[in-house]
Amino acid sequence: MPFDLAVIDLDNTLYAADNGVFARMDKRMTAFVAKELDVDPAEADRLRVKYWKEYGTTLRGMMLHHGMEAEAFLHDVHDIDAHEILKPDFELDDALTRLPGRKVIHTNGILEHAERILDVLGIAHHFAAIYDIRFNNYMPKPDKETLARLIAAEGCSPERTLVVDDMADNLKVARKLGCKTVWITHEKDGYWDYHIPRFHHLPDSLGL
Repeated sequence: MPFDLAVIDLDNTLYAADNGVFARMDKRMTAFVAKELDVDPAEADRLRVKYWKEYGTTLRGMMLHHGMEAEAFLHDVHDIDAHEILKPDFELDDALTRLPGRKVIHTNGILEHAERILDVLGIAHHFAAIYDIRFNNYMPKPDKETLARLIAAEGCSPERTLVVDDMADNLKVARKLGCKTVWITHEKDGYWDYHIPRFHHLPDSLGL
């Protein structure tokens, strides 16, 4: 195989986040920002989106511009009762079984959220490690240094690493490092090594 390590995003990559997970997180995030900054919900929502677009996460913008402490925000935002929305995905479990090599999660969320999502999907046993937003001092994807540090921590080289993500901006960093790239998308621009609509299709797309 052309890779030894698969670095896999979580939300909207292993499962479709439009099923209500993101909606719950966005609602909690807007409420937290409104309370933290003492602004109305409309202004809080505007800042939530603005900082996410500019910095990769709303948290990063809040830390840089408002000196907000990270942990209270992170735990509040990710308290979404994922078990009410998601269920075991046996097709996804099979796809991960057929995907060779060491598999790790890289997420802009927190470890606790990732563990809950993986548990409810029934796929936690596939992943050797979870690298969350805390891994590089709350520096979110896309960040070249963060991804390089992750790969080094895994004892691998970029050339032997496969990065799977639903965000093209995150994959740009991976491509610059020399990683193989998989874009989870219904689009196809020919730029990435693989384009697939669902993670479940990945082993077949690799010819496995």
